[in-house]
Amino acid sequence: MRQLLGAGVAALLILLGPAVARPADEVENLVRGEMAQHHVPGVACLVIKDGQRLATIYAGQGNLEWDQPVTNDTAFEIGSITKQFTAACILTLAEAGKLSVDDPISQYLTNPPPAWAGIKIRHLLSHTSGLTNYDHLAGFEMQRRLTQAEFIARLGKYPLVFPPGDAWSYCNSGFNLLGYIVENVSGEPYWKFLHEHILDPLQMTNTYERDPATLVPHRANGYVWRKTAGLWQNRDTDLTDLFSAGTMVSTVEDLAKWDAAIQGEGILSAATKKLWWTPVTLNNGQPITRVGRHAGSYGYGWFLNPERAHPSIWHTGVTTGFSAANQWYPGDHLTIIVLSNTDESAFGGALADKIADYYLAPAPKPL
Repeated sequence: MRQLLGAGVAALLILLGPAVARPADEVENLVRGEMAQHHVPGVACLVIKDGQRLATIYAGQGNLEWDQPVTNDTAFEIGSITKQFTAACILTLAEAGKLSVDDPISQYLTNPPPAWAGIKIRHLLSHTSGLTNYDHLAGFEMQRRLTQAEFIARLGKYPLVFPPGDAWSYCNSGFNLLGYIVENVSGEPYWKFLHEHILDPLQMTNTYERDPATLVPHRANGYVWRKTAGLWQNRDTDLTDLFSAGTMVSTVEDLAKWDAAIQGEGILSAATKKLWWTPVTLNNGQPITRVGRHAGSYGYGWFLNPERAHPSIWHTGVTTGFSAANQWYPGDHLTIIVLSNTDESAFGGALADKIADYYLAPAPKPL
């Protein structure tokens, strides 16, 4: 039994036996324990297996100043989980015959620099473009509200880090350009296209753009824990303009609709989704390899771990004051969604991993 269980609960389990140790109860203890340990104001979490909800947890506050508890309609920033949706928009256009992932991006962008001539759409989708990541670079702040032309001109001043397809390096810049390609090919603003082809058909009615000027019902506030002072503070408002790389605000209920759709037949064909979730290979023919806890590969807007005992398809999302995770274990028919309003960037993914430990059967021993 995990140490996070309170002494009274643990004693009761010993007396009554393991049959009363319901996983949902243990997961809630885990979530609340991790929140306390890491100073996280609020968490929304869903665990779904075989289409059935095994755990639904809303804990803490979405807004500390108003003492508003997290509920099923609390909307959190989901950061780079947005990339799944941007990739889906591109693949929707590909299914309609309006572009190919092997097309050069210069075919769909106005006045791209000559150095980008070898970059193809698939390089943007897989973080293999060699573009400089604009994170933490001056001039890309949300308050500037760069136009597409201004963004391309500003980013184009930076040299490529490597030739397209030669290596893998996480790059928000590429996913911003994908959003512009969606706009230029469809003739519609990114968000209008997203609504028409994904959000509205899936009835994702509580998913929004994070622009502070937009009125978002039940929007959670982002927080930073100041360890030395022992208190929470509101997050910094000098935000990077993430656009189609990480601009979405959503709820666990809406993301549950999204996950059900992509795992079923609600969006994209089976052939397209196979492409979506196929590990990308580099110019040398070798697959992308990431090291560390989540060693594995990358597809088109998704991290992939096909070699693990329990293969997973997933993405985390981090913005200032928020940490999220959307994890799917297809062989186990298990989905875990975690949204939180903490500045600890690894919190969402780490919590989702710990929750998975409760539900994943032990790997079979080799013969």
